[in-house]
Amino acid sequence: MFTRVASGRAEVVRELRAAGPLLAALRAPATARAPWLTTALNVRAAVTPVAVVVERDRQGPPEALAALALHRRGGTVTATLLGDGLGPVPPGAPAARLPARDDAAAQRLAAGILALLDGHRRPWTLRLTGLPLGDPTLGALGRLRPDAAFANARSSRLVDSLDEAGAVRSSDPHDLERRLPELLARLPDLPSRTFLRAAARLHAAIGQLELAVVADGERVDAALLTLVDGADRRPWWGFSEVGGLAAEMAAPVVTFRARRGPDLSRRSGRR
Repeated sequence: MFTRVASGRAEVVRELRAAGPLLAALRAPATARAPWLTTALNVRAAVTPVAVVVERDRQGPPEALAALALHRRGGTVTATLLGDGLGPVPPGAPAARLPARDDAAAQRLAAGILALLDGHRRPWTLRLTGLPLGDPTLGALGRLRPDAAFANARSSRLVDSLDEAGAVRSSDPHDLERRLPELLARLPDLPSRTFLRAAARLHAAIGQLELAVVADGERVDAALLTLVDGADRRPWWGFSEVGGLAAEMAAPVVTFRARRGPDLSRRSGRR
């Protein structure tokens, strides 16, 4: 196996699409796949997207992939998972992935991520959030950087009982367009509205979005967007004034943080 790095929007989108079969085999959620992450690229242009790719041979499919966003500020670099900080994100199960076909690929991917950051020759921070407990690449990163910090938080997920309130469900993009202004008006800020509009339209266009609405005439009393991938349904975002939406405890979500500070010996050598 060998590791390479792809940089720039077009190259990263190409790698995300090439990793589609790997992500499907690992049952990665929609929020870790190419359509969602391409939306993230489209609405956040101020970052440098990179993909660390592990391959078994140069003609074969990827064995592991890390899609990252590099944020440069002053003399430091911060690396996050592509899409981190954008939302709303479906609550509940961890939304992000560092897909690896096996432990060997995960080890290789972890080493590649750290080599990418060390290659910048400046202080860096690696902050990975929204990952599942037991992720093999996170485990490999922890072994390579025993000084790193892990944190776990219990998430909560939306429970959809809107059928009891008389919800009408549709996967038709035209129905989404009709109701989208009312949904967007419920969001508190422009970045959230921009992302939800773009992500909802794209997933509706590829048949992976369901809209449930409880309405009294033109007045919408409840609405819910659900990401759908076969039998996998992830309630994403919604509101209700008539019940039918509740929250319950869900899976733990892991955050990993590692950093490299300034090279003080190099500074002293220049004096």
